Amino acid sequence: MITVHHLERSRSQRVLWLLEELGLEYELKVYKRDPKTLLAPAELRAVHPLGKSPVVVDGDRTIAESGAILEYLIERHGGGRFVPAAGSPERDRYSYWLHYAEGSLMPILLMKLIAERIRTSPAPFFVRPITRSVGQRLASTFVDPQITRHLDFMESELAGRAWFAGAELTAADIQMSYPLEAASARGGLGTRANLSRFLDAVRARPAYQRALARGGPVSLGV
Repeated sequence: MITVHHLERSRSQRVLWLLEELGLEYELKVYKRDPKTLLAPAELRAVHPLGKSPVVVDGDRTIAESGAILEYLIERHGGGRFVPAAGSPERDRYSYWLHYAEGSLMPILLMKLIAERIRTSPAPFFVRPITRSVGQRLASTFVDPQITRHLDFMESELAGRAWFAGAELTAADIQMSYPLEAASARGGLGTRANLSRFLDAVRARPAYQRALARGGPVSLGV
């Protein structure tokens, strides 16, 4: 039996989605965030030294990092599903987007969140104008232009394609779902029809809906 150590309102929702798409049985162990810090509880360190989620235990194997977990599940349990054929152009795109999600896109979205928290966090009145200015300047001069560039890039890459690797849903799309949901929530997708179409197609999938029903809603502010 596969066990998913799942932090509420987190990126580990993607693992549940893939498991639902594969039709695999799994045990779900849900951990609550600290209500003040919103961080994962110390109990997760007993599962993995970093104390983060997602972590999957499959027999004697413990796998962390969402991209590594998706690759493991596809290789061990996928039966050729949700991954393009080796050596194909679609496989190259699959590998790129699988790693782009956390390697390139999520860091800039996290910076957007940090800039907003710097701007709005409580501070003594004599410091508040400084923190507000720092947050606004970080967002306007670096973060927002970078997000725009990434969104335009992804929009162009989805032109003429149903999914990021090609015509079929793959684990790369599952990996991309969270940062695009986050981008949509934190700044909007504007008039980018291809990205909006992608998210609509994701949300319409029964397996995605089952994952949300089982794992709870995803919070895009943490």
